[in-house]
Amino acid sequence: MSTQTDDRLTQIRLPGQAAAPDGPCDMTGMFVMHHAFRRDLPRFTAAARSTPLDDAATWSALRRRWDDFARELHHHHTKEDEAIWPLLLERVDAAGDHEAHAVLTDMEAEHSAIDPLLAQVEQSLADLTSTRPQTEHRDSLARAFAGLTELLDQHLAHEERAAIPVIQERISAEEWAHLEKTALRASGTPKQMMFLLAWAAEGMPDEVLARLLGGAPLPVRVLLKLGRRGYARSNRRAFVHVD
Repeated sequence: MSTQTDDRLTQIRLPGQAAAPDGPCDMTGMFVMHHAFRRDLPRFTAAARSTPLDDAATWSALRRRWDDFARELHHHHTKEDEAIWPLLLERVDAAGDHEAHAVLTDMEAEHSAIDPLLAQVEQSLADLTSTRPQTEHRDSLARAFAGLTELLDQHLAHEERAAIPVIQERISAEEWAHLEKTALRASGTPKQMMFLLAWAAEGMPDEVLARLLGGAPLPVRVLLKLGRRGYARSNRRAFVHVD
């Protein structure tokens, strides 16, 4: 099912965002997640470089903060791989759109290319928190974070410039809204939801946050309010050595 081309929304544009393709689907949730990924990775890189080797409490806090970040990145990519790209591939293949097919297969391949760097980060953080930390552990972590920052930013930019236009062309506003309420819907424990909401909201202009939360039930707004204090505390502990 293709979308109607005369029913287009004004899309948001956040710092670092490569493009905001127009169309009927409201991509606010997608762009807010991309902003949070881009915002966090330079902080992780700076923390890896500046945290003293003997500051065990900060390394542990950084690992906990990374676990939360990695969980959200994994969920984000899994939802795309399971709910968005297969649906679009079916439609672009039926239409004989080879260019869009190549873009969508690139999305899946880029997700797979990111996975080894995630594993490297996990291993380096384990070395720094469960053994006597060595300079090479910190250097390995800093390299992994820097590489992940570059690779993920390239992927997000490619998605924004090339894959989101396919979404806008091949999925209707009603279908996208249904996907966001079902397959793309955020889930997790209350603690995880408090992190997700506060993490996604950090740095958001009031008008973007209002758009993101438009129609959200009261429990979501309560979880956001409750989560902000703990989220700020986790940032202070993890990034204490970051200017």
